[in-house]
Amino acid sequence: MVALLADLEPESGRAHLSRPNRDIRFSADKSPYKLNIYASTASGGYVSLDGEGLVAAGGRYMMDTAQLARFREAIANDRSGTALDKIVASLRDKGYEVGGRELKRVPRPYPPDHPRADLLRHKHLIYWQRWPIEGWIRTSEARDRIVKVWRDGSGLNEWMARHIDRSTKSNS
Repeated sequence: MVALLADLEPESGRAHLSRPNRDIRFSADKSPYKLNIYASTASGGYVSLDGEGLVAAGGRYMMDTAQLARFREAIANDRSGTALDKIVASLRDKGYEVGGRELKRVPRPYPPDHPRADLLRHKHLIYWQRWPIEGWIRTSEARDRIVKVWRDGSGLNEWMARHIDRSTKSNS
């Protein structure tokens, strides 16, 4: 993973590698802390490797209360919400899974029949591609596939940065 991240650095900048284990010396539960190793980049990329395969992803997984409010405001806005709809449809057309943790109902103050009710129910929004373990994972093809995923998702990451990370002034 460290070698892969070094290869990806020119494309995505420095990555933060997850903590691979925990101190179990005094714990009754000796099960692994994580079954995968993963890293995230400042540019919104995510890569994970486990015993079953490789995952490349992007989008926004964690949002604080203010960011979530701006996310929903931007979805509800006709201009920015329609743009997000197109980005999500394009990612799905390219074969990506797109989703996130969803509420059962559309949150207030938005009407249940809002044209983008499905997006308003999200608490985060990510896209991803998963590949099973195969020989190419040990080659430069892994880097190429991850870079393609991140490039394909750059529109979503840019949308998120523009509408979620902005200051409190309107930027729709």
